[in-house]
Amino acid sequence: MKLLDILKADLDYKKQVFADDGASISTPRLFVIDGTGANILFRLSHACAATKWLKPIALILQTLNRWFNGCVIGVNASFGDGLVLMHPIGVVINSKVRGGKNIVIESGVVIGDEKGRSPVLGNNLFIGAGAKIIGDVTIGDNVKIGANAVVVKDLPDNCTALGIPAKPRIIE
Repeated sequence: MKLLDILKADLDYKKQVFADDGASISTPRLFVIDGTGANILFRLSHACAATKWLKPIALILQTLNRWFNGCVIGVNASFGDGLVLMHPIGVVINSKVRGGKNIVIESGVVIGDEKGRSPVLGNNLFIGAGAKIIGDVTIGDNVKIGANAVVVKDLPDNCTALGIPAKPRIIE
């Protein structure tokens, strides 16, 4: 998928997330809403990192994201289309993280490495404010991770995870 197609998919999904919450957001407003700039800088840095001679530009874009949006997302982190950073301040994502499609990330989320192993995220996820996902864990599809939850074990499909450590509750 081309960079512009991925960015369009991200923005379309962000509009859908707002619409699901009862808010209609115009495209011009979407560009100034919290998180959109962080999303765009991450996607640009990731695209630059894929080309050896553009890697320095990727690192500059990553630094700009940290300065202007308060988040650190590794340039090699990989997400499918539909990535939404709702509030980027305090978001830290390791470069080895692999994520699926339609992932919504709130503020203060950490998705990190432990002993060289990073999480693998499924599709259709919501990760609440302050949540931590650490180490060699796999998160299934259609999962909601509650605010301040700490995920250190795999989560199955179709669940909500709450607590420290996070425990899954299957959604019927």
